[in-house]
Amino acid sequence: MPTIAVDKARLFEALGQDYTTEDFDDLCFDFGIELDEDTSLSQRPIGNGKQEPAQLKIEIPANRYDMLCFEGISLMLNIFRGKRTSPDYRLVAPPKGELQIINVGKETARIRPYVAGAVLRNIKFTKESYDSFISLQDKLQQNLARQRSLVAIGTHDLDTVEGPFTYEALPPEEINFVPLNQSRSMNAVEMMGFYQGDRHLSRYLPIIRDSPVYPVIFDSSRTVCSMPPIINGNHTKITLNTKNVLVDMTATDPTKLEICLNVLVSMFSQHLEEPFTVEPVKIVSPHNHQSRETPDLTPRETQAEVSYINKCCGLSLTPSDICSLLKRMSYTASPSRASPDLIDVQVPPTRADVLHQADIMEDVAIAYGFNKLPRSFPSESGTIAQPLMINKLSDVVRLEAAMAGWSEVMPLILCSHDENFAWLNRKDDGTTAVRLANPKTAEYQVVRTSLLPGLLKTIRENKHHSVPMKVFEVSDVAFKDMALERKSRNERHFAAAWYGKSSGFEIVHGLMDRIMLMLKSAFVTGEEGLQARGAGEASYWIEELDDPTFFHGHAAAIHVRIEGKEQIVGVFGILHPTVLEKFELRYPVSTLEINIETFL
Repeated sequence: MPTIAVDKARLFEALGQDYTTEDFDDLCFDFGIELDEDTSLSQRPIGNGKQEPAQLKIEIPANRYDMLCFEGISLMLNIFRGKRTSPDYRLVAPPKGELQIINVGKETARIRPYVAGAVLRNIKFTKESYDSFISLQDKLQQNLARQRSLVAIGTHDLDTVEGPFTYEALPPEEINFVPLNQSRSMNAVEMMGFYQGDRHLSRYLPIIRDSPVYPVIFDSSRTVCSMPPIINGNHTKITLNTKNVLVDMTATDPTKLEICLNVLVSMFSQHLEEPFTVEPVKIVSPHNHQSRETPDLTPRETQAEVSYINKCCGLSLTPSDICSLLKRMSYTASPSRASPDLIDVQVPPTRADVLHQADIMEDVAIAYGFNKLPRSFPSESGTIAQPLMINKLSDVVRLEAAMAGWSEVMPLILCSHDENFAWLNRKDDGTTAVRLANPKTAEYQVVRTSLLPGLLKTIRENKHHSVPMKVFEVSDVAFKDMALERKSRNERHFAAAWYGKSSGFEIVHGLMDRIMLMLKSAFVTGEEGLQARGAGEASYWIEELDDPTFFHGHAAAIHVRIEGKEQIVGVFGILHPTVLEKFELRYPVSTLEINIETFL
């Protein structure tokens, strides 16, 4: 979860009350956030002869983008405490009646196809609110916007430029301007070299570096406002004296674009001469059907079931009670006329995380108080979740192996290419393993197609323990499957390995028999006079297998017949000495691996 540092005295002033550390910690817990640190309780650094002001470091849930700044935290806590009502965000017309316009060129579809904008008019910046404004932009770009790859934010002093604006994509040699906080003009190619060593901006250069065209925003006189997602122009730099702010955002993801814009302008509309008002910008983009006015601050209308909320929380609240609680969480809610079991809810534009009535139920529980909820398990559940059948089967197999005296291990799902193939005397035909495109190390090159490498590496790292070792794993392997949309598939396997001074073949064989018996499969024998019981539905047998992974003549394939369909589900045997040598194992190892998805 992101941690936000806010000035302690300033926050308590905004809340209209001083708190002890313990009391504020309780308030944070009640609201569903967490006080991570109060720096007033520790030694603070001294700069320019003054001690750093006390700060509160607050952990914010990853879904609450509206609380990534001082303004959001103070606003939401005041609404929660009943000190103010939820704001009514409104779009207002500009003083001259004509909206600012951003005309979008067709060529932008090649690089960053979406754009949005807004105007914060008559804003009043202080040093603290200015720093918070810049900080919120940075946090949105780092988290929600995935380091500017999805959304890039630009803010400009509107009084230094003149609309209408144009959003274009041009060859980098044709883009010339003075970058932010620089004194000389340079083209985009020069900027790429200039900022290559910059600790902050160099990480964003690869986003557009290899593109034949770079995105750029001009005003009506062809003054460059910004070259997203890299840097703004120095001409439109915002200062503490800026009164009117133009916000532009370019994106590759239209959903993230709207979320970032709504959060940014909503939070800082508090500092306007007319609070909680935003001037929209007209986007003209007919080539991709994205012409519209942004932002859209209309609350989203949805409904929630009273019975669902009560079942999940173990309460007996009336619709009016639920509506009152939701108001503490910045919703507007009222009992529905359509049904006594429904409430009509208006979700504020800053709450993009509210997707389902489960999210509304969670906020009702927060407003009611987690510590006040009944501590007994509700007799009637409001949820429909249940374990997947493959996970239930895995738990059954896991329990049986553990009860047989085997220890479960959980190695990594990634391994090297050699561990997965060459070290097991197997060949890669290029159509089996899912490869990582850019592996960081040689240890993690492919997604395993067998559980054996993980088991053998676990034994190798624990050779100092006494023998015999009996380990098992129940987990997924992955295979390429070009017939599927995602081009790969997972498969749930069970594998076990015995490591000791003797081969342990008969012990692994016994474990296999136990697992198959538990899976309701009867053993089929070819010996005269012997007949398996219950072999009608499912049965299995073993046949000798010539597999280079195993010692010649000491391996078998496991065949099953389920509902008349025969297939091979696994193998077991004594590993070949060359395999043991590759994994640096001194004693014999017998292994078993079964595909348990067959038994679903």
